[in-house]
Amino acid sequence: MQTVVGVRFKRAGKIYYFSPGNLDIKTNDDVIVETARGIEFGSAVIGPREVPDSDVVLPLKEVLRKATDADRNKVIDNAQKEQEAFEICEEKIKKHGLPMKLVQVEYTFDVNKIIFYFTADGRIDFRELVKDLAAVFRTRIELRQIGVRDEAKLMGGIGCCGRPLCCNTFLGEFEPVSIRMAKEQNLSLNPTKISGICGRLMCCLKYENDCYCGKCNKRVKIQPPTQGSKVITAEGEGKVINLNQQRRTATILLDNSHTIVASWEDVIEKDEDDI
Repeated sequence: MQTVVGVRFKRAGKIYYFSPGNLDIKTNDDVIVETARGIEFGSAVIGPREVPDSDVVLPLKEVLRKATDADRNKVIDNAQKEQEAFEICEEKIKKHGLPMKLVQVEYTFDVNKIIFYFTADGRIDFRELVKDLAAVFRTRIELRQIGVRDEAKLMGGIGCCGRPLCCNTFLGEFEPVSIRMAKEQNLSLNPTKISGICGRLMCCLKYENDCYCGKCNKRVKIQPPTQGSKVITAEGEGKVINLNQQRRTATILLDNSHTIVASWEDVIEKDEDDI
């Protein structure tokens, strides 16, 4: 077992484990750690806890120190430099006529590297651009091409539900989303209705899918009746005219022309031989 703290470097970013060492680190403490990119400023979102060795990458790096007010001021200064670097990079992109869209600029905490995130339809030869940027900033330059989902996560926005994007607020990592999940939730397969602003299938199809499959809140998987099938209920026999996947209910048109709403558990679907 290893004693670790979970550190996050970006809002809704991935959580990385570090050893607290002899430091008394609590949740929401700002910390300074060493990563593969250099010295970084992060926030401890998970307090000290024991985890199996299989859950961490050994050897585990220790937290260097708790962040000071000077460290926080440096983060603010870096943010201002990022805005200036963004404008300079856009000018250089126009100068070289490159078919790419600059999304975000990120300084490492120790200003040892500047990372430029961009999107493009294909591969871009940006070697001359890197040379120009290195001549201006006189530090290590990295241009990183990202996908449309990553762009939405960085930029943020409002989803079709009227709330801020999940990927920008709390989803640490993207998970695979399939069209089958939309089918299991009885959603319209119209791409415009099940796609997010990034143009890909909405992330909520994934983390809401368990509720429809009976894996959430210890709910047992119950097969819903088929739309248009003949069923038997406590009120009599009828035909299923609508299904509500969230409430797990069926609207049934009885043979006496009355309409009722019944739970799936209270509905028995008739076999074809019985009809």
